[in-house]
Amino acid sequence: MIKGIDVSHNNGKVDWDAVKRAGLTFAMIRVGYGKGNLDKQFYNNVHGALSHGLKIGIYHYSYALRTADAEKEADFVIRTLMDAGLSAKKVIGAYYDMEDADGYKKKHGMPSRQALTNFCSIAVNKFWKHGYVAGVYCNKDWYCNKLYFDQLGGCALWLAEPGKSKPSIKCAIWQYSFKEIIAGKTFDGDILMK
Repeated sequence: MIKGIDVSHNNGKVDWDAVKRAGLTFAMIRVGYGKGNLDKQFYNNVHGALSHGLKIGIYHYSYALRTADAEKEADFVIRTLMDAGLSAKKVIGAYYDMEDADGYKKKHGMPSRQALTNFCSIAVNKFWKHGYVAGVYCNKDWYCNKLYFDQLGGCALWLAEPGKSKPSIKCAIWQYSFKEIIAGKTFDGDILMK
């Protein structure tokens, strides 16, 4: 098992020297959100993590309400990774962040469990097609009640389940904390399960 953090523009400018000194060895970096919104710190975070010898993975926060939205989101991710020179060999995984933390899906007509699963399937299949280790990020409630994970072809799971001594579901990455403090900033803490 190796420890890391996930980062987005919500974390501001990351002190990658401090991240390295804290003994973390990887970072999950948000590409963007929705149908083509690039995370403002994506390129800075990629450069910062790689220049400090950290492994990187990427994720994209989904706002998909329809199949066409999921297609656009997945295409945006692939296009951005290609533009950034991040081939499958350079990242530890590409994850589709399927949750509703800000209530957008609920406000706009929450898609059915099958539709949400289909959106994930579209993304992970596009990621696989380009050679990436592909997966879905979600919490235990979404895993058990909002998605049919058994329909996702054995894709990787990045499970958000903080406050436990170990994850309750087999996963590739376990988000064990929302309170990893580094140089005075709070990050989500992750463990890459080996």
